[in-house]
Amino acid sequence: MSKKEWPLWEVFIRGQHGLNHRHVGSLHAPDAEMAINHARDVYTRRKEGVSIWVVPSKEITASSPSEKGPLFDPAESKTYRHPTFFDIPEEVGKM
Repeated sequence: MSKKEWPLWEVFIRGQHGLNHRHVGSLHAPDAEMAINHARDVYTRRKEGVSIWVVPSKEITASSPSEKGPLFDPAESKTYRHPTFFDIPEEVGKM
């Protein structure tokens, strides 16, 4: 008998005191709904999350650290993207 393995899902949790989701781990599940249920049970046992994202691992495309130069070097020539290029008005205060 052949055993079919469930797809691998990457899990991201948004904490109660933030707006960003953080990668917390991976799990196997047959579909997205079950992946969210499993993620809730495994990664939010102490009710620390307010939102869960699950993404099929096979759908994630990542750059390689060895490609860092060609990928990020073009940004160096665009000084307008650096925060030091702008003057912050006094009334804004600390950012």
